[in-house]
Amino acid sequence: MKALVGCAAIIIALATVTSADAKGCIKGALVGGVAGHYAGHHGLLGAATGCIIGRHEAKRRAQLKKEQDQQGHSDQPSNVDQPNNADQPK
Repeated sequence: MKALVGCAAIIIALATVTSADAKGCIKGALVGGVAGHYAGHHGLLGAATGCIIGRHEAKRRAQLKKEQDQQGHSDQPSNVDQPNNADQPK
């Protein structure tokens, strides 16, 4: 029970202090806290680790999305200027 209360306290503290930068941290802390609790009553350690991993994964997904958006916008103008060769007889 102490671990569950500790996890809740960490989550609330993180949510109030860094709400703008907490993408992935809250979800990771919840999952890590539960996993740590069941793995040997290490809920606080699990919550902290889950927060770190969740934040890392969120940053990685954001970076991949940013790269995909940049590649998608650079391809569109080059296709507009190409003539359509489907109308040409073979």
